[in-house]
Parts: sequence; structure tokens; C-alpha cells
Amino acid sequence: MGKLLDRLQPAVKKETKNIFLYTLIGCVVMTAVIFVLHKWFWPDVFPFDYTVFTGAFGGLFVAVLNFFLMSLTVQAVTSEEDDKVAIDIMKKSLAKRKLLHFVWIAIAIAAPFIFWPAGILPLLFPSAGIKIKGIFDQQKYIRQEVEQKQDGC
Repeated sequence: MGKLLDRLQPAVKKETKNIFLYTLIGCVVMTAVIFVLHKWFWPDVFPFDYTVFTGAFGGLFVAVLNFFLMSLTVQAVTSEEDDKVAIDIMKKSLAKRKLLHFVWIAIAIAAPFIFWPAGILPLLFPSAGIKIKGIFDQQKYIRQEVEQKQDGC
């Protein structure tokens, strides 16, 4: 495992940590929402027991693993000189990662120790986190441009 981490590009390490944080925050918010739904609205529909936590943990793991594997693939493809080989690597990686999602979703739905929404929703959190971060970054850059124009005029 040490050799793998040594060969990782710094951007892969940084973005995987960011994805972990986005997904973790999403899981905490999701768990809080499930708690509220259980406590005050539909206790029969929304359990709040260990199944919520096993689902959230499993979904978190699969979501971060998916991003990490995608990052490794992109890192490998960028060092590949042959375009056809690079495309083949990307296609195979996508197929394997979709299979990972499919298997996890099947497990989350079938396993009695997982509250299935808590297991599946974390798969959406990395994308949501990236989009939300993009909105905040865009606002930051707009403010910086306005400040630069005001200082330059």
C-alpha cells in the first residue's frame, strides 16, 4: 500500500480527501434528516437504528472508493501515449466502477442490516459536493475580479 500512495499524484490525494469530506458531510446531514423523519414524522417508515449507520458507512466507502479508482485511471491514462489504449483503459474502468455501484446497490437493498436509502444516497454526495464547491469558488472568483477592477481603475 505504501508504494501505491507514493506513486499517487498530489492532486489525486487532495481531491480524494475532498471527496471523503463532501461525502462524510452528506452522510452526517442525511443521518440527521433520517433522525428527524423518524422522531417527528414517520417512525414506521424511517428507522433510526444501526441499519442507518451501516448503510451510511458502506455508501461512504463505495463512493470514495469509486472516486479514488477513477482518479487512478485518469492518472494512468494521462501517462499513456497511445490514444486507443487510453480509451480502452477508461472504458474498462467505467464498466468496473458501474459494476461496483450495481453490486453495492443490490447489497444495500437486499441486506437486512442496511437501511437501503442510507446506503444508496451517499453515492450521490461526491457529485453534489463538487457542484456546491464550484458554486462557492465561482462566487469567490467573481468577488476577486470585482476587487481587482476596483483597485485597477
